Amino acid sequence: MKPNQNYLTSAQRTLDLEIKALQGLTEHLDSAFEKACERVLACKGRVVVTGMGKSGHIGNKLAATLASTGTPAFFVHPGEASHGDMGMITEQDVVIALSNSGEVAEVVTLIPLIKRLGAGLIAMTGNPDSTLGRSADAHIYCGVEQEACPLNLAPTSSTTAALVMGDALAIALLEARGFTADDFAFSHPGGSLGRKLLLKIGDIMHGGLDIPRVEPDTLLRDALLEMTRKGLGMTTIISADGDLLGVFTDGDLRRTLDQGIDILTTPIRAVMHSGAYTMHPGQLAAQALYEMEERKITSLVIVDAGETAGVIHLHDILRAGVA
Repeated sequence: MKPNQNYLTSAQRTLDLEIKALQGLTEHLDSAFEKACERVLACKGRVVVTGMGKSGHIGNKLAATLASTGTPAFFVHPGEASHGDMGMITEQDVVIALSNSGEVAEVVTLIPLIKRLGAGLIAMTGNPDSTLGRSADAHIYCGVEQEACPLNLAPTSSTTAALVMGDALAIALLEARGFTADDFAFSHPGGSLGRKLLLKIGDIMHGGLDIPRVEPDTLLRDALLEMTRKGLGMTTIISADGDLLGVFTDGDLRRTLDQGIDILTTPIRAVMHSGAYTMHPGQLAAQALYEMEERKITSLVIVDAGETAGVIHLHDILRAGVA
């Protein structure tokens, strides 16, 4: 079935109108935006975002974006605020109120309460001369000439404009705070980025009795038994003094067998790979993965204060979701 061309025409018209609305926002970026940023940066409490209807949905997203980028924030429904939730706002907080008209009753009702409390007030509206716009310490203009709705009624372009301006505010604050990838990861520990930037080798390595280890005079046959017991596809070779002398891997075994070496009479020191590359348990698991890929190996010996502290295998990193 061919798509109805009217559907595509309508969609293109919507996109064009909303793109035009966003382009118009840049003309209204001024000192009021800077003042809003400074007010939030100076806030000793939390940022409380509020809005009714579609503006409330945008406000919820803004609060979440702020909280995940270094600005502690949460959303309060204006209707609930009038029935007890005003107790969630303190004099040290800054309230960001969203309303395209700036006159929505549920939000306007809160203005004298916010002022009496002594909290800061930032307005995001399409009408700076509205009750909300005039009452705010800083007003961020989010107005649009026309909604994408052909009736010019349903909030479409206006909510997109508020959404993007909220993102602009969040990113301006992020950069002003010097918010780093590590900070972002701390706010997103369950995400792949969080695991890459937070998970250390020491969190997932095999240590203690789980480390495959043999002495240099151990027969290759017995070394293979140790590798099988520990299941990491390798073994470390440790001297009597506890020094790491080398490693022997599944790959080394294949090469050894190709050479016709007798596993029943050959000591591991004769076939081990000396000078093993090592890492520290405090390094990132993501860095271990990078080193394995670069060196085309599947395991690493982990050394701490000169002692063999553990072994990490490629599969450990993949199971941890770092890749």
